[in-house]
Amino acid sequence: MRPAALEWSVENCTIGRAMAILGERWTVVVLREVFNGIFRFDDMRERTGIPRQVLTNRLGMLVRNGVLRRVPYREPGARARDEYRLTEKGFDLYPLLVAVREWGDRYLADPGGPPLATVHHDCGAEVHAVLVCEAGHTEIPPRDVRPQPGPGARRRAVPTP
Repeated sequence: MRPAALEWSVENCTIGRAMAILGERWTVVVLREVFNGIFRFDDMRERTGIPRQVLTNRLGMLVRNGVLRRVPYREPGARARDEYRLTEKGFDLYPLLVAVREWGDRYLADPGGPPLATVHHDCGAEVHAVLVCEAGHTEIPPRDVRPQPGPGARRRAVPTP
C-alpha cells in the first residue's frame, strides 16, 4: 500500500522553506547566542569561534529573512556598529530552540548533565516544549499526532506514461 502522503506535493512545504533559513548549524548557533543575550558580532565570534565570514553571512541572511534586525550602537571613541536583535518572527523560534535543547539534553548531554536550563522568569521552574492541540489537550505524545493535508496542500502532479 502506498503512503497517502505520496499524493501530495511538497513544492510549497513550509518545513522545507523554514529549513532553507534554519537548516545550517551555524545559523542555529547564532540564534542560540541571541536568545542568550549575545547581540554583538565580536561577542558572538569570541564565544562561538564561528569564522568571521560565516558569521557575517549568517547574520545577513537572518536579517534579510526578517528573523533579526540591526540596531546601531557606538562605544565611546569607536565607530558605529550594529547589534543583532530578534524580531517577532525571531522570537517565534524560541519553542524550536527549547525543543532542540531538550532533545540534546536527553540524548547528547555529558555525564554531568546538560549545560543549560530554560526556566520560567516568574517562578523559576524549568520550561519544556510540549505538543498541544487547539481543543486544549496538552502534552500530547508524538505517536498520537498524524499529519494530514492542510488548507494550502496541493495534489502532486502524476506524470502520465
